[in-house]
Amino acid sequence: MNKITELFNIKYPIIQGGMIWHSGWRLASAVSNNGGLGLIGSASMYPDILRENIQKCKAATDKPFGVNVALLYPNLEEIIKIILEEGVKIVFTSAGSPKAYTEILKKEGIKVAHVVSSTKFAVKCQEAGVDAIVAEGFEAGGHNGRDETTTLSLIPNVKRHISTPLIAAGGIATGVQMKAAMILGADGVQIGSRFAATMEASSHDNFKNKIVELGEGDTHLTLKELAPVRLVKNKFFNDLEALYQEGRNVEALKETLGRARAKRGMFEGDLEEGELEIGQSSALIDSILPVEEVIKNLVAEFNAANLDIKL
Repeated sequence: MNKITELFNIKYPIIQGGMIWHSGWRLASAVSNNGGLGLIGSASMYPDILRENIQKCKAATDKPFGVNVALLYPNLEEIIKIILEEGVKIVFTSAGSPKAYTEILKKEGIKVAHVVSSTKFAVKCQEAGVDAIVAEGFEAGGHNGRDETTTLSLIPNVKRHISTPLIAAGGIATGVQMKAAMILGADGVQIGSRFAATMEASSHDNFKNKIVELGEGDTHLTLKELAPVRLVKNKFFNDLEALYQEGRNVEALKETLGRARAKRGMFEGDLEEGELEIGQSSALIDSILPVEEVIKNLVAEFNAANLDIKL
């Protein structure tokens, strides 16, 4: 047992990121059933779809699971209402102030974690009373921090400034990386990209196969003018880059993004015109596996990692 396994009543300190278009009830329940903490990603779900996913997850597992809530998305009040009505016990919030809902959720007996990309905001999380903090380096896929602080630098610095249980995220796809993050000061890890390339993820097979093909340098952080996001370099990405060459026209960027590009890419499988969000750790992923095998591999690699190195 450590701080994270005790806090969430799970076997392994492994959290599956609540990724849009990947993290439905099948993925969340599979992770929870295999000893981690599965999260349903509410940001790509209408409220009624979220309720359905929560109910199906409750039917598929008797283990703890949670919901990830991105605070910048619409229907927020309705999403929180559904979470309370369905008796969800764990909520991870992101993309907003940790003060927004922490007190409300904790009064209902819900464990709350918040995702940050800097030490400054980690301290604000602790002041807001969250139960755990996810510190995410800029290697991560999807929406990201503007400062481009790597996980290697971020985790030890956050650890110096907080006493709240700390979860490392960003660029972690193997058990060796998981051990490295915990040596740096994390109590557990949140993993996204590795779980995106699983049989249970709700994303399109085209995108899963694309993840397996990616190498170093095939993703890039962009759109800092709006909300920084790490994307695969495809036609859509190149179209965004062309807009930058024309003078960083923010309205043109918004227009290009406002065509359901994320759903088109990750859920519908359009690898050219769609927005493909994935992390740098995709270069380490060479197969689409069932969740059970992913977690077994993570644990085996973690336990086998050699620490008997002396200078």
